[in-house]
Amino acid sequence: MPISHIEIPTGDGTAEAYLARADVDGTAHLPGILFYMDAFGLRPQIETTMQRIADWGYAVLAPNVFYRSGSVADIAPELDLHVAENRAAAFKKITPRLAAHTSAQAAMDADAYLSALRAVSAGPVSTVGYCMGGRLALRVAAQHPEQLDAVGMFHVGGLVTDAEDSPHLSIPNVRARVLAGYADNDRSMTPDAVATVDEALEASGITFDTSIRPGAPHGYTMADTSSYDEAAAEWHFARLEEWLVG
Repeated sequence: MPISHIEIPTGDGTAEAYLARADVDGTAHLPGILFYMDAFGLRPQIETTMQRIADWGYAVLAPNVFYRSGSVADIAPELDLHVAENRAAAFKKITPRLAAHTSAQAAMDADAYLSALRAVSAGPVSTVGYCMGGRLALRVAAQHPEQLDAVGMFHVGGLVTDAEDSPHLSIPNVRARVLAGYADNDRSMTPDAVATVDEALEASGITFDTSIRPGAPHGYTMADTSSYDEAAAEWHFARLEEWLVG
């Protein structure tokens, strides 16, 4: 089915969002997935990824989490991200936007996103996030433990920091099953950081499965960038589909 472009009212304005549904009767009540984009924003690659997930039988909602910084068109990459130098340059431009997006903003927005998702879905709700979106997926699972069934995080970084609101510190509040597929040799998520997260998940009694994908770089699922790794991306789709079923 065609991807719908919708708007979500929030406490700070209006967030554009993409909505994908499985190609079934339009009145069907589908389980929902809150999809957190990577730092490069909503774009055709995100539509492709979320539609593939939706085709498993879901309603998938992907908000523009950077709506405070601009519209989807405003923050869209201007260069061809298949070129490594362009990807690096684009990321430098994104860095201030990332720094400006606080955990308090993410928490407020999550309420609006989940409300919008509930309006177009029924049954269990899960969340999946890529790169920085993985952090947001974990946070929303901690913020709404009674609502989230499963979490998927792929090439996520920055889960362990020295900040008082480091994402890994929210893990004791999580009740959802957590799947994490980390990138290899990722400076934003070292083996020590992965171990710290695993220890917190185990201590909290959470069902989880984590792995570091050998040879797969940060951003390995994104086919429109120089970091794409087809084998790792296909692994992610297969493993996520299994994980969502439980």
